[in-house]
Amino acid sequence: MSIDAAAFKKGMRHLAASVTLITTRHGNLRGGLTATAVCSVSAEPPQILVCVNKTASAHDHIGEAGFFCINILSPAHRKIAERFAGMDGVEGDDRFCDMGDWSALTTGAPVLKGCPVSFDCKLVTRLSAGTHTIYIGEIVDLALDPEATPLLYADGAFVHVDALKKAAAAA
Repeated sequence: MSIDAAAFKKGMRHLAASVTLITTRHGNLRGGLTATAVCSVSAEPPQILVCVNKTASAHDHIGEAGFFCINILSPAHRKIAERFAGMDGVEGDDRFCDMGDWSALTTGAPVLKGCPVSFDCKLVTRLSAGTHTIYIGEIVDLALDPEATPLLYADGAFVHVDALKKAAAAA
């Protein structure tokens, strides 16, 4: 017998993770969502996965486009993370307007400048898992910013890596 969804969510609050922005483009429409359920799969070939709720507005766009970009956000992107999590009521392509500096790599998926890393992926596999679809992508390109640090999410709050480093040094 499984635990209920509320207990699962409460337990998962203790799993710190990088805050990512998953983006795609289908025709002229861009789509995106904030996600923390991202994981490396393989180094050869380089593959990464993201778990996307089937009710997310960008869910179908990813499958239809056949590609996506995983942008690892920095602390400077907190407002963008909130927007793409649906916290300000802005939806669809409008989420990209008036916020962020956007470009593209090989696939054409939107790439947010200033991220520690952005992984440009070709969709190779999708698996249905309960409320989510697991999208596995082969990394065909990437953009690195060695000066940027990742934004984390833990216990229901955004956490800066720099703050953790300072706290660890003081301990």
